[in-house]
Amino acid sequence: MVGRAVVTHCVDTGDQVFAPAHRELDITDYSAVERSISDFRPDAVINCAAWTDVDGCELDPRKATLENSIGPENLALACRQSGASMVSISTDYVFSGRKEGFYTQRDDADAISVYGTSKLDGERRAQNACARTVVVRSGWIFGPGGKNFLSRVIELGRRSERLNAIGDAWGTPTYAVDLAKRLRELAELDLPGIYHVVNSGEGCTFEEFVREALTEAGIDTSRVSAVSMNSLDRPAPRPRNSRLRCLLSEAVGLRSLPYWKHSLSDFVLSSGV
Repeated sequence: MVGRAVVTHCVDTGDQVFAPAHRELDITDYSAVERSISDFRPDAVINCAAWTDVDGCELDPRKATLENSIGPENLALACRQSGASMVSISTDYVFSGRKEGFYTQRDDADAISVYGTSKLDGERRAQNACARTVVVRSGWIFGPGGKNFLSRVIELGRRSERLNAIGDAWGTPTYAVDLAKRLRELAELDLPGIYHVVNSGEGCTFEEFVREALTEAGIDTSRVSAVSMNSLDRPAPRPRNSRLRCLLSEAVGLRSLPYWKHSLSDFVLSSGV
C-alpha cells in the first residue's frame, strides 16, 4: 500500500523510480540488495518493505527479524556503499502504549511485541549501518489497496456486515498518500534522524475511525459495536495508546500533514463510494 503510494507520487513528481517487488528483490539477501542498488545507482532509497503481520511476527520471530531488522540493515549497508541516502519506515509499535498523550522522539522506545521489537532493531541497525538514514515512525496507515482493517472499513460497511471496532485503544491515523509525500520530502531533505509522521489531530480510537469513515461514505453506523482490545485474545500484545507527534518536522521546515478527518474524506472520495 505505502510502496504503491510512494511510487505513484515520485513518478508524478518526475523522478526516475526503480521499485522492485518482493519476488524481484529479497531485502534479506545482502548480495542481491548490494547488486540491485549498485546497478541502479539511486540518489535515495525509500524502504517500504516490511512484515507487518503483528500476530504472524509473534509466532515466527526469526522471520520477523529477517524482514524487519536484517532487511533494513542490508539496504542501509548498500546505501553507504553506493553513496545513497536511506529512508526507512518504522512503526508506532516500538512503544509500549503505557504513556498518556503523545509519544515523541524524547520518549524511550519500549516495544511489547515481537513485531515492535523487530522494527525497533531495524531502526537501530539501519542507523548504525548508514549515517544518512532517516527513520520514519508512523502508524494506523490506511489508503488505496490496503489489506488492513482501516482500509477495508467502507468495503465491509457496504456489505452491511456487523463491525466490531476497538473502543479502548488510541492512535493517530495516517493516510498513505500523505505519508508518501512526506517520505519523498525527507529523502530530498537528507537530514538523518527519527521523524514521527502521522496526520494531524488528537488521534482517535478504532471505533471512532470506523464511525467517521462510514459516515463520510453515507453508510449507516448502527451495525458498529465497540469491543475491548483485550477481548480479542490475539497472540501479540498491542500498545493501548500509540499516538505520535513529531518534534523535528517543524524545526526543519516541514508543515504538519493534513487533519486526519480531512484525509479520510479524500480517501472516501477517491474510493468512489
